[in-house]
Amino acid sequence: MKKIIKSENIPLKSTVANGFGKIDYQDIYSIVQQTDKTAEEISQKLLVIPEWVKVLMKLRNRIVGVFGLKTERNTPKPETFFTVIENREEEIVMGEDDKHLNFRASIFKDSSERTLSLITVVHYNNVWGKVYFFSVKPFHKIIMRVLLKRYLKQ
Repeated sequence: MKKIIKSENIPLKSTVANGFGKIDYQDIYSIVQQTDKTAEEISQKLLVIPEWVKVLMKLRNRIVGVFGLKTERNTPKPETFFTVIENREEEIVMGEDDKHLNFRASIFKDSSERTLSLITVVHYNNVWGKVYFFSVKPFHKIIMRVLLKRYLKQ
């Protein structure tokens, strides 16, 4: 079975952090996977969200909605799950900005390294962003790994 690699540095060819500003948190999960698909085509298979994650998101939306944060009820839900900020053949960058934090998520295909990476960068706008992300970070890490494992099995 292929394994998931946790990296410390955003790949140099990735544009996920271009213009993002200060990064308070980042993670990069990669697999070795040669493909001729574009990042957008990969995203359509990779971002098939498991039912248990949908349940967690509904719970999250009920809780944070009380505090005026964005939920799927008041945010249009594009085909890639989050708002697309940049779409290139080798990378699709999605993200959201809210009053507590801003984040970007990327699906990055590096053909020369034969890797496929899920990259997340987060900036806390205030202490509530830090508190919020502290509570969702364990789930985020699990979800990133699950998405990559499911993609490998396809």
